[in-house]
Amino acid sequence: QLQLVESGGGLVQPGGSLRLSCAASGATLNDNYIIGWFRQAPGKEREGVSFISRRGKRTDYADSVKGRFTISRDNAKNTVYLQMNSLKPEDTAVYYCAARRDPFGGYWATARRPADFGSWGQGTQLTVSS
Repeated sequence: QLQLVESGGGLVQPGGSLRLSCAASGATLNDNYIIGWFRQAPGKEREGVSFISRRGKRTDYADSVKGRFTISRDNAKNTVYLQMNSLKPEDTAVYYCAARRDPFGGYWATARRPADFGSWGQGTQLTVSS
């Protein structure tokens, strides 16, 4: 059974950078799973931030993070990363990684909602504040 563990959150000043990691165990991510990063701020709904296709060839970003965040995957480590630059206070949230099984690539175009993803990590807190 696929398990996901996020790490790398913390406190950072506005304009700073941080990299989140999502380490998988129990299954191989490469060629099998779309990985998404979601975030949830207090009192707000969980929202999709960034997505990477099963083979890592395609990525997608929310408008609010385009040009600042970069998603990538290291197949050898079975890990997906979210590099976050130029951080803003409004990026403060709990960040979750999630996986959607997609062995044939058919879900890439549509899988963007939390309900589309069946495996979740426990989340890691990012706080952007001076």
